[in-house]
Amino acid sequence: MLGSPGTTETPTPSGEGSSGTPQEPGARRIVAQRGLFAGPSALVPEDLYAEVTKGLARRERHRLELSPGSHVTTNTYFGRVHATYWQRWTTVTEVEVEALVTGSGRIRLMASDTNKVWRIVAAHEAHDADRGTIRLTARIDRFVDGGGLWLEFTTEADELLVEDVRWTVAAPTAVRPVSVVVCTFNRVDDCLNTLEAMADDPESLSGVDTVYVVDQGGDPVESRPRFAEVAARFGEQLRYLRQPNLGGAGGFTRGLFEATGTDAATHSDVVFMDDDVLLEPEILIRLTAFANHTTRPTIVGGQMLNLLHPTHLHIGAEYADPERLAAGLPVAEAFHDTDLLGLDERNLPNVQERRVDTEYNGWWACLIPAEIVRAVGYPLPMFFQWDDVEYGYRARAHGFPTVSLPGAGLWHADFGWKDWDEWHRYFNLRNALITAALHTGFSVKTIGKQISVLLGQYLIGMHYGLTATLLQAVEDFLIGPEILHDGSAAAAAEIRRIRAAYPETVAHSVSEQPHDFRDLQVVRAAPEPRMMGMTWLKRAVYQVAGKATHRTGLIPAGDAHWWHVSLFERAVVTDMAETGVRVRTRDRARMRELTIRGAKLLRRFAAEGPAVAERYRAAQPMLTSRENWARLYGIEESRAE
Repeated sequence: MLGSPGTTETPTPSGEGSSGTPQEPGARRIVAQRGLFAGPSALVPEDLYAEVTKGLARRERHRLELSPGSHVTTNTYFGRVHATYWQRWTTVTEVEVEALVTGSGRIRLMASDTNKVWRIVAAHEAHDADRGTIRLTARIDRFVDGGGLWLEFTTEADELLVEDVRWTVAAPTAVRPVSVVVCTFNRVDDCLNTLEAMADDPESLSGVDTVYVVDQGGDPVESRPRFAEVAARFGEQLRYLRQPNLGGAGGFTRGLFEATGTDAATHSDVVFMDDDVLLEPEILIRLTAFANHTTRPTIVGGQMLNLLHPTHLHIGAEYADPERLAAGLPVAEAFHDTDLLGLDERNLPNVQERRVDTEYNGWWACLIPAEIVRAVGYPLPMFFQWDDVEYGYRARAHGFPTVSLPGAGLWHADFGWKDWDEWHRYFNLRNALITAALHTGFSVKTIGKQISVLLGQYLIGMHYGLTATLLQAVEDFLIGPEILHDGSAAAAAEIRRIRAAYPETVAHSVSEQPHDFRDLQVVRAAPEPRMMGMTWLKRAVYQVAGKATHRTGLIPAGDAHWWHVSLFERAVVTDMAETGVRVRTRDRARMRELTIRGAKLLRRFAAEGPAVAERYRAAQPMLTSRENWARLYGIEESRAE
């Protein structure tokens, strides 16, 4: 039989936890997160969910079987409740965890503080249980700065089976409706995989009104027989929309547009979801439950784990510095490319104990409340890159925070394995300038200095196509808000055309290199120079004089710094994805041409920049209006009203 409530409680401060606390008659609760013991795919290590620290245990998605003499903890990224975020940002004051238990063993509800010091909140002894329900309760009242909650299971002479673990909180007065939008462009299989992952987990979809698929590609998802099969599983819950390619900004905004019409009574929150992810469907439960309890409308972001390195968290909390054209900067003490199965300097698990607050969240998975859309408008028609950054800062300026919620994660292609020298870098640079115009004092001195630094590094590193990309981005910014009139579709085509004139922008197979293998010996980089300015000047003088330390060589991706590549007359550089190489060849005529163009543009930027920034600020209400997006979508005004 199951142990009686309270009979195995470990002494704790009065009232902190209890075992087997009955629910009040008629009390309404919602699931804040499920206790999962394995991921959605065999590609995901089970230790991200539950760790076997002693003995043997079989971990399945919703079941945990412990052999005698075993111990399992869920003090893991997906296994713990990150209580500090709930106490700081929501009205929730207690959480209850329940499970079905068979066999004999001990179940403990554990807690930690900011310094990773654990304590036992509540405990339960099971004796020959037969799928009995146990409940343990903890108050969320001692986690302001950090800490979390998790379960630990221990067996001695007998086996223990644990199933269907649910962490629940009191339901809000009214549950907020929510929709999901998946934006896709010629990634048919990826999109279908994401939809199938949702359909395979009906519980995660139970609180979702509508799933919008916004298809902007020339290879439509609906053309595949598999789509019909997936669509049938969703039924009326799925809406498939086709439209011209307006980038991620246009695709995600279409979901907002559909979910937030002029009748506020029919509005729903919207979860943005990238198509090319390995989806953890649990993220829908965790994001929506959290958003239902925040003290004010809050953007609730999921976190990104790296697809190639699935135990690594991309970033835990981030900020941007638009005047330095930089985004994705880690907030102090936030995890950044952290191995979640690694250990810290104290030999303790890498769990984010201390709460670290973000300033925005990427749109790989992000919930945006309808009230925020009504208050601040829709995203800017930037095509993509910095659209999520700008929207997060715009919401912040209106008093709406963003929370990047640990434990609500999915896997996305590693950013560190994407090459910087691509056509979309144009949008990264141009949209950073637009964001700076809207959300900073727009110091042309600070921004101009950063443009100069990038210009010098790109030129000296024989990145001529990337230099042209930078200059085009600045020139188009100076056109003013009119550059966004078509949603930047023309700009996307034009930057591809411009870059096609620069051979080093094209990746090649390393086996196709026609040169003698002796010319492709690996040359590693020296340590970073202590005097960057003097090093750059020396490299520039050598290049103008036609001198080179190395005639040719093969440079690994991690060594392709400007101060190293600039030593070569011809450098074969491994692409960041390590799928091929790019060949950079010194071209003094092109270097001179781009230098002159860049110098003229910097003078123009200093003279015209402040006035252009004012024009962007003045145009923002129109650019982010429903009417503007209706025009871009080709939707008649009568439908937009």
